[in-house]
Amino acid sequence: MGSNRKVMILPGDGIGKEVMAANIKVIDWLAKYRSLDFDITEDEVGGAAYDAYGTPLKDETLADAMGMDAVLFGAVGGPQYDELPFELKPERGLLALRKEMELFANLRPAMVFPPLVEASTLKPEVVSGLDIMILRELTGGSYFAEPRGIETLPDGSKKGFDTNLYTTAEIERIGRVGLDLARKRDGKLMSVEKSNVMHSGVLWKEVMTALHAAEGEGVTLGHMFADNCAMQLVRNPKQFDVIVTDNLFGDLLSDCAAMLTGSLGMLPSASLGATDDATGMRKAMYEPVHGSAPDIAGQNLANPLAQFLSFAMMLRYSFDQGAEADLVEQAVSQALASGKRTGDIMAPGCEQVGTDGMTDAVIAALNELAR
Repeated sequence: MGSNRKVMILPGDGIGKEVMAANIKVIDWLAKYRSLDFDITEDEVGGAAYDAYGTPLKDETLADAMGMDAVLFGAVGGPQYDELPFELKPERGLLALRKEMELFANLRPAMVFPPLVEASTLKPEVVSGLDIMILRELTGGSYFAEPRGIETLPDGSKKGFDTNLYTTAEIERIGRVGLDLARKRDGKLMSVEKSNVMHSGVLWKEVMTALHAAEGEGVTLGHMFADNCAMQLVRNPKQFDVIVTDNLFGDLLSDCAAMLTGSLGMLPSASLGATDDATGMRKAMYEPVHGSAPDIAGQNLANPLAQFLSFAMMLRYSFDQGAEADLVEQAVSQALASGKRTGDIMAPGCEQVGTDGMTDAVIAALNELAR
């Protein structure tokens, strides 16, 4: 692959800067030993962008991101921004990227690497061999739909309200991605909603059922309420293959699934748009799920592995570099097998290391795998 593949790096806030700096070392290794080069542009987003530009996302940054083949994202947020007006909070930069790039499909794999079976709070027999995919609709639902806001009532009290709204087209769009993912995996798709109490859930179930009947050959479709799904993820997670759900429930369920793997620091994600008919490419952004973790930022304590695994997803889904993606994932697994652990996944008998030490272990594993 030539160097014309354009990648924007947005480290963001907190540990985002540390794990992204670690990821650059992996990128540099691939450039040196696999001749895998990218044209990289770096800019600010979130709190860092507010500090530099007075806004969580500059128009110029958004325009640049729209012209990229992929965006590699760190994290945003921090307590120093809590008192900012809602529209200036760091998270608005991330949401604007997702919305304007039309990144409607959020893929969050939850895999338990063999060396981390004991790191999960669940029994080893429950999580050993776990490999599920949560597909979250990312540009609709209660995070974006109108009306929304806070209003003062006649008696001086206030009401806050959000709308959970989905159209047939939005549900069909994410549903097709779910069917496609299920076909490439074990052929099982679980559609999750709250059709027992929410009209948007009733429509979601109706549309998913009709879509499966029309286009779901080779895939078994199931339906589950979101609260039951949360319970089942803890009770028997290996019953699932691909879970497709709305924006709010996907946010909650994917974080729940993260702890099955031992730590939020182990969970990557990919946010994908529609395929461009002319180029065959999708707009895409890749980010770890762990957030900015301001309590450990700047202390060389952050786990960089979710960032590395997000990068591996970028290689696979945006650039069709499956072999290199496998290599990065194998290096992560081998580094864990060597006994190196950051504090969030520390286990008895292992060696606790920081961000730098974990990165060094992955680079050492890449060197060994490349022999």
